[in-house]
Amino acid sequence: MHQQPIRYTFGGDEHLFAEVSESMSLPAFFRSLGMVKAIEKENISGILDICLANASFQVRFNPDEILPNDLLAIVKSLESSSLQEGQLDTRIVEIPVLYNDPWTYETLMRFRDRHQDPDSTDMEYAARINGHADTEAFIKAHSGSPWFVSMVGFVSGLPFMFQMVDQEHQIEVPKYLSPRTDTPKQTLGHGGCFGCIYSVRGAGGYQMFGVTPAPIYDPEQALSYLKESMVFFRAGDIVKFKPINRDEYDQMLIEVEKGLFTLKTQPFVFDLATYLANPDQYKKDMMEVLYVD
Repeated sequence: MHQQPIRYTFGGDEHLFAEVSESMSLPAFFRSLGMVKAIEKENISGILDICLANASFQVRFNPDEILPNDLLAIVKSLESSSLQEGQLDTRIVEIPVLYNDPWTYETLMRFRDRHQDPDSTDMEYAARINGHADTEAFIKAHSGSPWFVSMVGFVSGLPFMFQMVDQEHQIEVPKYLSPRTDTPKQTLGHGGCFGCIYSVRGAGGYQMFGVTPAPIYDPEQALSYLKESMVFFRAGDIVKFKPINRDEYDQMLIEVEKGLFTLKTQPFVFDLATYLANPDQYKKDMMEVLYVD
């Protein structure tokens, strides 16, 4: 497969930005991941941090320890030797979602003056512009295919997710015309072709489709699946959304408050070549792994 050249630019005195691709794709993500791992393996003096993104990465460095052009030369030299095997030790995660919940509905109604279509809800708008008959059909499309976490950031613990479907069936919606000043915690959002889960309450511009009862960021680390890290998601996670009703949501919230709630996860080795060869069968196999006891 032909790979386009990586585009490098400097940001200020301390950052080297590498654009692997102009658009998000799993091959672009894996190439970015391979470069990050190759740079980390070199243990280059002067590098302070490396941040992986959807189809790019950024290196923060100390210019007093390594000259910018010297760092650029080293990073460029790693392009041919970086990890390219396309395999990733990861996990599949089931996230329960109450679609069309009352809290995001109340919020979106407060901000209709900032929306493209003030006369419909966010989900009604998204369903219409994506060619779905109604919101039920939209929910089926949204939850019917797994999502790939390509980066975590913007605010603590927020995952950006790319739906694992062909481009023709990709859900795409614009962000609000101007951002809201409020978004409920654990809102399921979508902007462009990316989905996300708002880890904390705050401002936001993504369309809102529902909420999950599952905390994904907690500095107190009260739940068992957050003991290892206060941030749950990692780049490379594969997410399956499970629609739930209000009774199920309320019961899960009780379990969260008691410290008993947990998320269904399964370890998984994702193989890019096998996925690209037969995406539908590979996704089916992945979901069967999730529900193996």
